[in-house]
Amino acid sequence: MSSLLPLTIGYSTLANRAKNIKFLASVNNLVIVQNPDSISVPGFSPEVKVFELKNQGVAKSRNTAIANAESAYLLFGDDDIEFKESGIASAINYLNANPDVSILLMQAIDETGKLRKRYPTKSHQLKLTNSAKAATYEMMIRTSDIKSAGIKFDENFGAGAPNYLGDEYIFIADALRSGLKGQFEPIVIAIHPTESSGNIRNLHSDRSARAKVFSRVFGIWAPVMRALFLAKPPSKKFGFINSLFFIIGK
Repeated sequence: MSSLLPLTIGYSTLANRAKNIKFLASVNNLVIVQNPDSISVPGFSPEVKVFELKNQGVAKSRNTAIANAESAYLLFGDDDIEFKESGIASAINYLNANPDVSILLMQAIDETGKLRKRYPTKSHQLKLTNSAKAATYEMMIRTSDIKSAGIKFDENFGAGAPNYLGDEYIFIADALRSGLKGQFEPIVIAIHPTESSGNIRNLHSDRSARAKVFSRVFGIWAPVMRALFLAKPPSKKFGFINSLFFIIGK
């Protein structure tokens, strides 16, 4: 066990998808199975710690990973994520060298090797205004800092909840407001399929869920920040009417 990297990967999955996980032997692995229907959970090697939740919601899984991670650093994985060893090594080296950074945000590629979205080209400090596109699997956290500050994922948001996106952004916003520091570095940490629940679609449900994320983060300033979000290049494609409703929070 002493040869393992000081990192835990906490995977969120469903019972019928758990076998899809691509484990790395060089890290501590946690599997959190959302299993409200009590489906049979597949067996894993003794080195993998498994936690079964009788309810649903990816934010609940992430919080279980935080509560049970004992290593210096924590990554959040899903059953369709493949992490890159080289990226993990770079991320750990960065956090070791920068003890004031509690959240390291990175980038991911798709199955063709193309960056999954338009990432910044340069390193920068995380702020409320530049973290809205974060994905959980792009984020490595300093476990002790997050636990000490009492930062958790808001379980009213994220896949499996009515507001099925935005849990990552809220997590980062809560951490920054608590005084923790975050940083973006152009390190490729993971491979993720092109399709994602975070992709913007011109649907009422997407518009409503995203509007509530901004309300959660910015309170009375949410309409202004929603308008700025739509205006910031590249422009978002909600459509004119949906954009108006989005700004006013409908």
